[in-house]
Amino acid sequence: MRPTSTCVCAHLRPLQTKTRFIILMHPREYRKERVGTGRITKLQLENSEIIVGVDFTHNDRVNEILNNKNTSPFLLYPGEESFNLSVRNSSEVNSFMGEHPHLFILDGTWACARKMLKLSKNLQKLERVSFDNTIESKFIVKQQPAPLCLSTIETVYTVLNLFRKGELEHCETKDFLIPFEKMIEYQLDFKLNPSCKHYRPEESKEIIPKDQYRKNTRRVFFTEESDWGS
Repeated sequence: MRPTSTCVCAHLRPLQTKTRFIILMHPREYRKERVGTGRITKLQLENSEIIVGVDFTHNDRVNEILNNKNTSPFLLYPGEESFNLSVRNSSEVNSFMGEHPHLFILDGTWACARKMLKLSKNLQKLERVSFDNTIESKFIVKQQPAPLCLSTIETVYTVLNLFRKGELEHCETKDFLIPFEKMIEYQLDFKLNPSCKHYRPEESKEIIPKDQYRKNTRRVFFTEESDWGS
């Protein structure tokens, strides 16, 4: 999906996880988004899959997962009624998530993610998992609603670390974000480096601070590209 000059495949180090991550990707993200992190997230997780759609109410694969009595399905989405991983101890995390957790993640723009959940009656019934974010996104080449909004891969990275803290997962995550960081590095090189053959002198060289992205502070958003992801 990316030009050879910006390929990140050499930096991929897929993790094996107990949790299965199901990335529900909006069609617009699937067709058009070249800097979206949903695909990189999928490539970094052996136990994962991407399902494309908007309304998943009658999606065969989604319902197959939901109707499997041997799985424990959850939706990663914030809210007062969600299970907050940031404030739970290891026994609570393990007890809540079960032996075969399947975590659904919405991947699209903010508006698209809200629409996906609004239309998907089966997803609305799922128990929700959330976390308290304390880091700023490194996704500086793409505007986001607020400084603490995360990309899909950063969201999964945060969840994996919380799962590790709760002893639900035991994978090593220190290299998980490298492909994402390399993608940003390539983008910035094209934008800021005159010696790069893809450099465009007419391009704006300003990197807008995240706290200046949105003027309307009354709007409430949950996290990045959807995601809680994109």
